[in-house]
Amino acid sequence: MDGIINIYKEPGFTSHDVVAKLRGILHQKKIGHTGTLDPDAAGVLPVCCGKATKICSLLTDKDKTYHAVCQLGIETDTQDISGKILRKCDITGITEASIVDCVGKFKGSIMQVPPMYSALKVNGKKLYELAREGKTVERKPRQVNILSIEVSDINLSNGTFGLDVTCSKGTYIRTLCHDIGISLGTAAAMANLVRTRVSVFKIEDAVTLGEVQYMSDNNPEKLKEYFMPADALFTGYKKVQIKSSFAGSLANGNKLSGNMFYSEAPEPQDGENILVYNENGVFKAIYQREAGEYKVNKMF
Repeated sequence: MDGIINIYKEPGFTSHDVVAKLRGILHQKKIGHTGTLDPDAAGVLPVCCGKATKICSLLTDKDKTYHAVCQLGIETDTQDISGKILRKCDITGITEASIVDCVGKFKGSIMQVPPMYSALKVNGKKLYELAREGKTVERKPRQVNILSIEVSDINLSNGTFGLDVTCSKGTYIRTLCHDIGISLGTAAAMANLVRTRVSVFKIEDAVTLGEVQYMSDNNPEKLKEYFMPADALFTGYKKVQIKSSFAGSLANGNKLSGNMFYSEAPEPQDGENILVYNENGVFKAIYQREAGEYKVNKMF
């Protein structure tokens, strides 16, 4: 199988678990996920198979949308409710208006300190490995972008509210909940997390591992319908087809020029990426324009 499959990762599975199970179901080794989703979290996990594994890193950079539930009044070592409770705080005096006002201030570019329970590496060791050893190391704040953030389902009786967040790569929703709690003058931890979108992949289109297994066992030909071709990810990119006489240049990843394509309109700008198809219309590469020529960015 070559392409991207939109998996609904169920709670209890790690992202690595999903890849390992798909390797067994599809009977192929070349599979990779596009960004870790916490074991307790659920939702969209695009998985690249075959030749599409070459775009795993490109998908990791795409913005994502989450629905989270934030629990006020507690702080944990993992910044979610699965962790050890470090302190409990009073939430008396917090109102719906104060929550909405506070959350709105987190929209835009913000600085986050990555949590100790994360897969980031310090001196070659993952932070969560150090945390499990009882160690805490200094982490530098990182800039992330909160493209949109909305509050829903505020329940002051139990101190919870929902968050719908669209954010850039590298954003920790657990840390966002934690920081909102501090900003409100109390504490907070993430109670639940569902990733509802990664780029063009939406939760309503996702399939479970069980569904993939069933289709593989009972209708393997129909299984192909679950896979999106790699070029479908790049919406808005210009598409060009190589002329037959220059097919070898494309196959070898050589530099290309506009006269080698059947069409090139409108004129791309320097630095712009284009999708290049071979003489038979099969997607083969992403090229980038530089000084009137095209250099290969990614071959498939």
